[in-house]
Amino acid sequence: MKDTRSRATGRPTLAHVAALAGVSQITTSRALRSVPTVAPELVERVRAAAKALSYVPNPAARTLASARSQSILVLVPALSNHLFIETLEAIQAVFRPRGFEMLIGNYHYDSYEEEELIRNYLSHQPCGILLTGFKRSAVAADLLATSGVPRVQMMDLGGDTASVCVGFSQGSAGRAVADHLLSRGRRKLAFVGAQLDDRVMQRRAGFQQAIADAGFSQAVDILTPEPSSVDLGVTLFKRLLAECPQTDGVFFCNDDLAFGACFEALRKGISIPQRLSVVGFNDLPGASQMVPRLTTVQTPRASIGRQAAINLLKLLDGETLDTERVDLGFELVVRESS
Repeated sequence: MKDTRSRATGRPTLAHVAALAGVSQITTSRALRSVPTVAPELVERVRAAAKALSYVPNPAARTLASARSQSILVLVPALSNHLFIETLEAIQAVFRPRGFEMLIGNYHYDSYEEEELIRNYLSHQPCGILLTGFKRSAVAADLLATSGVPRVQMMDLGGDTASVCVGFSQGSAGRAVADHLLSRGRRKLAFVGAQLDDRVMQRRAGFQQAIADAGFSQAVDILTPEPSSVDLGVTLFKRLLAECPQTDGVFFCNDDLAFGACFEALRKGISIPQRLSVVGFNDLPGASQMVPRLTTVQTPRASIGRQAAINLLKLLDGETLDTERVDLGFELVVRESS
């Protein structure tokens, strides 16, 4: 085929793909973006033409033509946590077939860093934003509000009913853990938390409230702003034993802390659950294979990412959401450690 490349860049253009496929440029663009209104046979023909020409879409040109970028900003507090990796994978599985690219911002649980990421990434004119949780700096909240960019919050349901969000009640999860430990006859309870982001503190509040509602003394708090890890779990468990040796039930804000505690209990000859009941959070890989197998709260992180991405696409397509607040719930998975 002659003249298959742009004079300016030397690359095949959308017009060349359209000509080879025998369809209009509009249909070609929609087919490459997997717009569902394009017939499957046309999509196949366009993709075959694009492959034959080694065509690579030009996102800048697409933005100018549509007055909307194909980039979506996704902000998460950590990439070292398996929880958010699963969420990102689910989000990408929704966006990629539609031709959207993800701009991933990791703010390390730092509100100032999140604020800077929002400021910097808004200059790239993303067409949509996915955020983790509701709590952020006043400046960040103002930047988001004035940007006019559609956004969906993930992982939490929040108190702002006007916000589009997908998640579950962190406080209710904490209550469920307290009810479970109390049902096992545990009365000397402790909450062990790290990172201390808003969602961790909501779990703590629900845990403590359920204990108070049942008429028992508040749980002991062992808290640190340090990042959650197995090593930290060992350290915090040692601190708990030193400060409150009578403790008979512990709720760890994340499974990796619980893992460390269980390893240290094994080394010290502390029997779980006979002497001490242990409950984690998130049902991370390995929880079901611990010795003893870890009781934990299973969170729908992949489902949250998937549904948040779907809802954001609906907003971008001008569709009306069935509900702006999607509660995907959680499950207390009871195993041997409690």
